[in-house]
Amino acid sequence: MNSMNEPEKPFDESEAKLNCYSVPVLSWDFHYESINELKTFSSDLKRIKRISNIFKWDLTNLDINERLKDEVVIITDPELKIIFASEGIAKMTGYTEKEVLGKFPKMFQGPLTSALVLKEIRIAIEKQIPFEKTLLNYKKNAETYDCHIHAFPVFNLKGDLSHFLAFEKAA
Repeated sequence: MNSMNEPEKPFDESEAKLNCYSVPVLSWDFHYESINELKTFSSDLKRIKRISNIFKWDLTNLDINERLKDEVVIITDPELKIIFASEGIAKMTGYTEKEVLGKFPKMFQGPLTSALVLKEIRIAIEKQIPFEKTLLNYKKNAETYDCHIHAFPVFNLKGDLSHFLAFEKAA
């Protein structure tokens, strides 16, 4: 370190060849995306747990923590109105959660959606039993996609039907 009285030594070219490694700007974007995904996952999980506590559900056997990482979670009331959709809904369908709340899952169906599969789903819902089906659905931009749905009726502690919980992913 130079004192105030010593003259500055000229910049030496060898000093410019120091082993400095920089981090590409793209890695920061990747890190930011990872942090956002983690925050979204955490937020969705907290909201699902809050809903399950309010309605007194036991969801321990559904492995929500793991499934929420790769699947969209949709919760409907007994009349099938959507009361919750995880953030992944936007990526899968183009709709935000705000756009689907209060609507019915049939909003994702269209002319090419199988009537037979819909009938099988309707029967499972009426019988209040779990079902697993793949259905042709429609995105907000009218593009079609195969949606694999694994749904469960959820009962409160009294044994009454409380809601339906569906795990969905593009197949």
